[in-house]
Amino acid sequence: MDSLRDAPILLQSRDNVALACMDAGHLAFANESFNVVVCIQNGISAFHVDRLLLMREALRVTVPDGRVLFSSYAESFWDERLKWFELQSTLGLLGPIDYARTGAGEIYCTDGFHASTVGPAEFESLMAQLGINGSLVEVDRSSLFCQIVR
Repeated sequence: MDSLRDAPILLQSRDNVALACMDAGHLAFANESFNVVVCIQNGISAFHVDRLLLMREALRVTVPDGRVLFSSYAESFWDERLKWFELQSTLGLLGPIDYARTGAGEIYCTDGFHASTVGPAEFESLMAQLGINGSLVEVDRSSLFCQIVR
């Protein structure tokens, strides 16, 4: 919410930007409103909403032949990602890492914080449940992108 509150200051010279705060699983946009819908920086996990619902909602607001792009962390990025969370914990921004529960793309902290990822198999499963096809591409050994053409 702080980012949304502070954004008008950063965007004051732009007249083609609109800001909105809403539930990612129940977007307040009409059907087929956008040519491209982007949910990156592991938003598919970070929003903490049902992933299938999130994908369905992104597709709903995308025009036919439009593109939807999701990203998550690549499995090969695990060591760097865990180090980043360890730093956040050291700085007191998160509780201590619960190493007994942490692994396989899931990071747990003793204060209840939980961060996850969506891997290739889960993206494939989500697309299959929606009856759609898409492509998965790992970029720079850090991000996994799922692109869907509606």
